[in-house]
Amino acid sequence: MMSENNDIEISGSFTVQDGNGREQIVKSIRIYDETYGVIDVFVDFTVALEKGSFRDHKLISGILNRLRSLGYVGPDFGATDPTIQERKMIVLEATEEFCQFAKTKGWKNLAEEYE
Repeated sequence: MMSENNDIEISGSFTVQDGNGREQIVKSIRIYDETYGVIDVFVDFTVALEKGSFRDHKLISGILNRLRSLGYVGPDFGATDPTIQERKMIVLEATEEFCQFAKTKGWKNLAEEYE
């Protein structure tokens, strides 16, 4: 599903547990439709998370489990630069294997035009 701002929604709303055993509601998982190489995965939450939640292994594991249930096959990936994390959004840096999955959702790797 595409929005007006070139996002591809990978997943709609679902619930995931954090490392403290609290349920967190993910509003959506999305990516930009065109990037170069590495994909940033944006995980939007309905409420603000605790500071440092982008390092919460249980929370990230729950997000990856959701992606795998949708067809992603590959290794775990982690958070990107801590300075771009937000209170209601975690930004994850995907692996190369995620690119193949993202292509099935409509993502285009702009770097392929130059290969």
